[in-house]
Amino acid sequence: MARSRLITDATLLAHVNKLGEDHPPIRMDSVDFTVNNPDVLRTRFAGVLDYLARVELEVERNVLELLTIMPNPSEADKVFYSDVWYDQEIAHGQILDELKRRIDLPEAEPLLQVGFAVQALGALAKWEPIQDVARTIYYFTGASTERQAVLAYNALSSQLDEMGELAVRDTIINQIKRQEPGHFAFYRMSAEKITTDGTLKPWQLYLARVLREHSYELVGTHNDPQHQATMGEVIDVLGFSGQLEVFAKEIGRLEAKLLWANRQGMEFPPYVLRALRESVEMYREQGSFMARLA
Repeated sequence: MARSRLITDATLLAHVNKLGEDHPPIRMDSVDFTVNNPDVLRTRFAGVLDYLARVELEVERNVLELLTIMPNPSEADKVFYSDVWYDQEIAHGQILDELKRRIDLPEAEPLLQVGFAVQALGALAKWEPIQDVARTIYYFTGASTERQAVLAYNALSSQLDEMGELAVRDTIINQIKRQEPGHFAFYRMSAEKITTDGTLKPWQLYLARVLREHSYELVGTHNDPQHQATMGEVIDVLGFSGQLEVFAKEIGRLEAKLLWANRQGMEFPPYVLRALRESVEMYREQGSFMARLA
């Protein structure tokens, strides 16, 4: 609680401005696309690269969703998603898609339409108390998403190092992964602030828990079996499938602590582990991304 009282709108805005200053969008001409063994890289990481590129490019949809559910955003929120986060993420997606093109993989197909559930929430969010609930869910979704990204890029960087694909590791993956922790920090601080500064009444916290539990999905899965299967492939290829509870704790402990107050010793919400298991199961049933391309 002591730390959260220090988080103010000014604190968040300063963090966002520093993110923009310290991490300009990665330039395409800064990237070395040299690949020593394209066939091996394609075979091993086709699903991973397609998933990462698509999720990064879906920032366009994410911003549309935010405009829908937050008709009256704070200055820090608006500067973050419109002036900093969008430009960084779209550059990530474009660079990853270009890497895919160079190793003979198809372009990513991002989903850019806003879903009905978000539109419905947006209609209700014109009432300020509901907008605060929507903001709460947005912060926890963002924190979970960015934590997944940090873990994925760290694991991918290590595997590229083992393969000797140092140009891709150093000029693409490591550049991208340096920008993700700052995004996570923004969401973490925002979630801490809104859940501890008195903004939310008990009924709003309860509603946020209910909506989060019933709407939770892993980043980029969109309740689509094929996307869930590809996410399962990412989890498996990057080495997380044998330690799903550890992975669930990494991406779910913030909301376990702040949204659920570590209820009954909760280390992560059960819906996080359930989503991970479903994706891995679908991957094992459907096969790899490369197999589905054939």
